[in-house]
Amino acid sequence: MINKRLLIKNLLAHNDESSFYDKKRQLNLHTKEGKAKFLKHICALSNSNPTNNSYIVVGVEDQDNEIVGDDFFDDSRIQNLVNAFLDNPPRIQYENVPFPHLPKDKVVGLVTIRPTHKISSFKKAIYTIPAKAIFIRRGSNSIPIDEPDFFQEPMVNSNTETVISIENNSRNSIEYTLEGVIDFMNNRHKDMNPKYKVFKEFFIVCWAGNKKKIRDKTFFSRVDIELINEQVKLFYSALDEVTVDYTDDCFRITEYLLLGLNDKTSYYPLEQVSIRFYDNGYYKIDNQMLFEPPEFNRKMLFHIYNSNLALIRKLQKGLPLSERENKDLENLPSTLMICYLNGFEEAKQKLIDAKLLLKAHENPTVYVSFKEAMRILRKMKYGMNNE
Repeated sequence: MINKRLLIKNLLAHNDESSFYDKKRQLNLHTKEGKAKFLKHICALSNSNPTNNSYIVVGVEDQDNEIVGDDFFDDSRIQNLVNAFLDNPPRIQYENVPFPHLPKDKVVGLVTIRPTHKISSFKKAIYTIPAKAIFIRRGSNSIPIDEPDFFQEPMVNSNTETVISIENNSRNSIEYTLEGVIDFMNNRHKDMNPKYKVFKEFFIVCWAGNKKKIRDKTFFSRVDIELINEQVKLFYSALDEVTVDYTDDCFRITEYLLLGLNDKTSYYPLEQVSIRFYDNGYYKIDNQMLFEPPEFNRKMLFHIYNSNLALIRKLQKGLPLSERENKDLENLPSTLMICYLNGFEEAKQKLIDAKLLLKAHENPTVYVSFKEAMRILRKMKYGMNNE
């Protein structure tokens, strides 16, 4: 089993970006340009590594390799984005890897691209990339290439020994596992009643969160859940709440959203993640979308929607906000999300356009609320269709 934190260190230590790995300060999948850049690198890395894994490391400064981290990214359906735009899409996996020196809400993203033994190409256009475009890696660059020229490229099949060596040097050990458990239980979450569970005498899952009981359910907020063997963060949320249950071979996380208007809120199940462990040292993660958007009175929503747009305009003009307006601003992302889910098609784009205004606001909760709303919208989008 590979220790993903050690793998990232070994990748970064291997000179600079190459034909088998890339590094990014962050991913931007809110825009067509950001999606196009991401897909281009996936296509190029897949084509240049037909017999070995390739990688993208997210949360690293390009110039000096400083590990600065990025937000937790739990879009397990990012595969659907790749499938929607690429022919012969590679199988990819996005994992969130904690590092001791980073704040607990920051991780390093690791995108693993599995070999396909086939040529990946764009089956439809996106941003400036035309349909049928093919990319390869040449050094640290992803460049377009004509299909007849692909088979003459010298870099194909040239990375297998190097990548296997890096992966072998990143294997986990009992020492790494014990250190991970001790750090989670005694240092990072000692004030949040941390727990652990061993599955199949091999896998260790640790979790911690603020616990509260509502009726007959126990919820955890500010939850951190990690698969210690691989140093992978399975779940993190600054706002949403989850329930946790497990058997001898399965660990299950059910995420809930607290949604509502005018201070009247209810819990709505969003998604269930099940990690099933097997005797042969293998595990599988299954995701099931549970969310059914609440419906609200359209006349009331129309009034609230316009009030939120007026609030954004005041921010754009730099006008002072009242105490009530500042409170409404904290709820603006979730309110616009509710509007979007109830048929106000422009509400999502209005929220995206307001990103920089919300990020610059003196109350950090406002931007945290924005990131949570976008995370949920992205998760629902790729959970319900392939676009």
